[in-house]
Amino acid sequence: MTADEATPSRRRYRSPLREQQAGQTRAAVIAAATGLFGEKGWAGTGMRDVAGAAGVAIETVYANFRSKSELLTACIDRAVVTDDQPVPLADRPAFAALGRGTRAQRTRAAARLLTDIHQRTAGLILTLREAAASDPELARWRRAAEEGRRANVEQAAALIAGRSVTREECDGLWAVMAVEVYELLTVQRGWTPQQYQRWLAGIINQLLPERDRLN
Repeated sequence: MTADEATPSRRRYRSPLREQQAGQTRAAVIAAATGLFGEKGWAGTGMRDVAGAAGVAIETVYANFRSKSELLTACIDRAVVTDDQPVPLADRPAFAALGRGTRAQRTRAAARLLTDIHQRTAGLILTLREAAASDPELARWRRAAEEGRRANVEQAAALIAGRSVTREECDGLWAVMAVEVYELLTVQRGWTPQQYQRWLAGIINQLLPERDRLN
């Protein structure tokens, strides 16, 4: 018997309380960063600023996020779905609801879902646009995120319409549903989120006309 075999293996000790505290710390860092990125943008937000706002040491911030770029993308991911569960938006109940009820109910559900997402993510997405101009890693992440957004729009459109959708229909919705349009209407023109939501429901109906199922 070798010395290794004679030595009992150590069991890894898992502390639920410690894991809960770690999760709370991570959430606090993300919340602080989300507020700062939305208020001060990319250039105006430093990791030390985030640590101060979260009430933790800067080493704690870096223990959770290796870089400011990683922190920003984590903020965006959490803002889209409101939690850290590894469940894509398209697999969540709010998304599945787009395929239930009458056409009017499905359209309203889609407009409500997107308005809620834009309210949470608008500042972060605009910060990403600023950062991606000088950060190749974030530029690649932004392109991939846009491809993912278009795929979600196509899935959502099919659920709302109850049929497959054309490329032109999908592209039109993808463009008009961009956060930049939300920003123009709510920030530049002073619309309320409720106004935007009603307008978006109407646009969805226009861009997704009811027709027989497409082959």
